[in-house]
Amino acid sequence: MAGGRFLVDGVGWGGWVAGVLLLGWVLRTLRWVWWTPRSTERKLRAQGIDGTSYRFLFGDIRETMRLTREAKSKPMPFSHDIPPRVLPFHHQIVKTYGKVSMTWLGVSPRVIIADPLLIREVLLNKSGHIGKPKLGPLGQLLTGGLLSYDGEKWAMHRKIINPAFHVEKLKRMLPAFSYCCAELVRRWESLLNPEGSCEVDVWLELQNFTRDVISRTAFGSSFEKGKRIFQLQDEQAELVLQSLQNFQIPGHREVDREMEDLLREIIARREKALRQAAPGAANGDDDLLGLLLQSNQVGFQEDGTSRGVARMTTEEVIEECKLFYFAGQETTSILLTWAMVALAMHPSWQDRARAEVLQVFGREKPDFARLSQLKIVTMVLHEVLRLYPPVLFLSRITRAATTVGEYSLPAGVQLQLAVLLVQHDPEYWGDDAGDFNPERLAEGVSRASKNQSPAAGTAFFPFGGGVRVCVGQGFAMVEAKMGLVSILQSFSFELSPAYTHAPSVVMTLQPQYGAQVILRRL
Repeated sequence: MAGGRFLVDGVGWGGWVAGVLLLGWVLRTLRWVWWTPRSTERKLRAQGIDGTSYRFLFGDIRETMRLTREAKSKPMPFSHDIPPRVLPFHHQIVKTYGKVSMTWLGVSPRVIIADPLLIREVLLNKSGHIGKPKLGPLGQLLTGGLLSYDGEKWAMHRKIINPAFHVEKLKRMLPAFSYCCAELVRRWESLLNPEGSCEVDVWLELQNFTRDVISRTAFGSSFEKGKRIFQLQDEQAELVLQSLQNFQIPGHREVDREMEDLLREIIARREKALRQAAPGAANGDDDLLGLLLQSNQVGFQEDGTSRGVARMTTEEVIEECKLFYFAGQETTSILLTWAMVALAMHPSWQDRARAEVLQVFGREKPDFARLSQLKIVTMVLHEVLRLYPPVLFLSRITRAATTVGEYSLPAGVQLQLAVLLVQHDPEYWGDDAGDFNPERLAEGVSRASKNQSPAAGTAFFPFGGGVRVCVGQGFAMVEAKMGLVSILQSFSFELSPAYTHAPSVVMTLQPQYGAQVILRRL
């Protein structure tokens, strides 16, 4: 002992402890960045899962970014065979290594699955060993809510949300749908020149249309405040895109705070009205928020005390409202945009769809009952969803060791279910898989596959599948049908010479340079 401190060969105990801690940190880091990835790679290769080799720390990130930049640097021909442009890395991997392939997202192993039977097996998995990966901070800012939950919390939220999207509830929203469709037609008519034509970017126009729809159907009489929330989400999205370059999100807290304050005010007013309403009285709020709060209120007594039933907190309701906005307008605006582009490219199908609309509705406003009679319009929308699905991948993660088909997957493997690649695969859709041919859907989606393999009817996942199938798909399809009917009743349209065909991924599948169309009054 010297100077009151223990020494071992001249080194203090504090130095030894620090050295041991440093060694432990080094070993944990090595396990994370090298030993575990290499061990997982050996296990996957031993089962016949081929793919790229693990590259220290970055994996395939740099190659993915390089191929994506290269693909986006130039437009493509007027073709619907889009996977090589929008997913160049994944398209190349599956083409080279097969429909179950291994890649690397940094240090995380990622298995791309482009086999519809295996995708279906993953989506139907009830073991709890396969779950939804956590959204990163950027994803949480924009979507959150039901999309980010798993397990019991997801089940509780889904149970509360489901009644708001029941078909009978959708019927009550028809006046809002109809009003927004009429406003869209009136706006476009106001833009027509004396010859009865005009050029518009339908991507921007249809975003405004679907935002108007979701503002009115989500918040009813508060739709003007709802429009402000959309503006804030736009600002949030722009900040997110900036953060991808700057590695920070300047100003996002102020934007998020204003958005939450607006939603909190609307929710508090609605909840107060619900508590004060007489038992059994009609609430009068048939919008999504009103229906969601009514469903959530089941867990409370008339005096506001809990019945012990699980319910959402105000913060959780706010997150669901954000998701209503983002998913509710994004999916349908993309569907309608690509539908108009496809029908402009294929005028014979535009004529067939319009003839059906005029036969069923004439010039009358579309009603809910007769929407189900639109066979050709439905075929067109399903074919657009096949060729241009809004979401190109469904993501899952193995929370524990599990089996998928013949493969034994260790915990921690990310699964990318390749929706776009499956929906363009000639094995399931025929040699014309990259063509726009709604006729293939004449007997419905379940019989659309041209071959007779066991996968027939399972190679179509634009709304996901299994228990997590999109809760709003009925809403989206009704909105898309009514929007397309109103447009076909009033205008013919063709692609503008200014249009550049360049599908691109910005969270969802969007036209990189807009979708310029020439409208002509009928």
